[in-house]
Amino acid sequence: MLQCIFLVSDAGEVMLEKQLTAHCVHRSICAWFWEQAISHGDSFKQQPVIASPTHYIFQVFRDGITFLGCTQVEMPPLMAIEFLCRVADVLNDYFGALNEDVIKDNFVIVYELLDEMIDNGFPLTTEPCVLREMITPPNMVGKALSIVTGSSSNVSDTLPRATVSCVPWRTAEPKYAKNEVYVDLVEEMDAIINRDGSLVKCEIYGEVQVNSRISGFPDLTLSFTNPSILDDVRFHPCVRFRPWESHQILSFVPPDGQFKLMSYRVRKLKSTPIYVKPQLTSDGGTCRLNVLVGIRNDTGKTIDSVTVQFQLPPFILSADLSSNHGTVNILAKKMCIWSIGRIPKDKAPSMSGTLVIETGLERLHVFPIFQVGFRMMGVALSGLQIDKLDLKTVPYRFYKGFRALTRAGEFEVRS
Repeated sequence: MLQCIFLVSDAGEVMLEKQLTAHCVHRSICAWFWEQAISHGDSFKQQPVIASPTHYIFQVFRDGITFLGCTQVEMPPLMAIEFLCRVADVLNDYFGALNEDVIKDNFVIVYELLDEMIDNGFPLTTEPCVLREMITPPNMVGKALSIVTGSSSNVSDTLPRATVSCVPWRTAEPKYAKNEVYVDLVEEMDAIINRDGSLVKCEIYGEVQVNSRISGFPDLTLSFTNPSILDDVRFHPCVRFRPWESHQILSFVPPDGQFKLMSYRVRKLKSTPIYVKPQLTSDGGTCRLNVLVGIRNDTGKTIDSVTVQFQLPPFILSADLSSNHGTVNILAKKMCIWSIGRIPKDKAPSMSGTLVIETGLERLHVFPIFQVGFRMMGVALSGLQIDKLDLKTVPYRFYKGFRALTRAGEFEVRS
């Protein structure tokens, strides 16, 4: 069981402390954690489970906030990590964003949510639709009432309707004038491209997100045309595992509202939708840079919101860069961002210019790494396709819609 949860800012400040059991975990464990993070760098923050001299620490990093779970007893690490991820998702769903200011401005609501989500160190209520009935999300009306009445509590006096439902993630008999279900395939591509243009790594991390607004107690089945490409699938608790294991069909009674039905990974893709070709030549204290960006495979869909950013080496004194499409900005700490926007089909955007090397160096010895961002609407680059979505046990018809979105995750091009 978890004995304590800490929310730590990007500067090492403990913003929230929630003791879960009779055993009190002193916040000095956070000071130890931060000292280790500073001394070991990013490699330490990428370790989900850490053994300190006195406790086991589980960490999840989201949007500049570190969620730390501490315990002195052994427990399944995946359960602790999954719960911390769920806490971060619920907070992001409640407040629309997740950062240090949001946590501090809504401290009471965050504390009340943790109170309902975990009981004596064990996960209890984690469904957003149920939590919204128990704890009112922040809004202007609620803030005005708290000022007038002097009450700072957002906890409802009545039990949520899900307490009388036969499934814990769905409210009892919701009713809608228009019944509809929307399914979104949201994918992120992680890729590493070497200096010679070879593809070192290319994987897709995807989610099936569902927004269900159906009256009564629906029973849905969702099938794919090519489920064999999926690896490392992870399901919402509403999914029945046996139909998936035998026929690769998702059979489930959906929660009310928006939720993540499943996540997956597709490995060893052979190409990326765009190419980025950097060329650097240096001699005599000056470096010439040229970066070419284009569409590799014409999928019939537009690629928009394309950005290329890289960190200038510390021994670069100045940079004069320009592009034939988009804008180039050099920010603080020598971070260069090339905002391309939508890639035109009639020409390949390019950026070129010169970099002045500090005195005493003739050529570059450290080459920048380019981070690429993009977004494609209407296509899932993994090739995953939805076959059909059927509704059982309910006599009426319903509207269903499908969408797909692919964006860049950790897309890295080495020069």
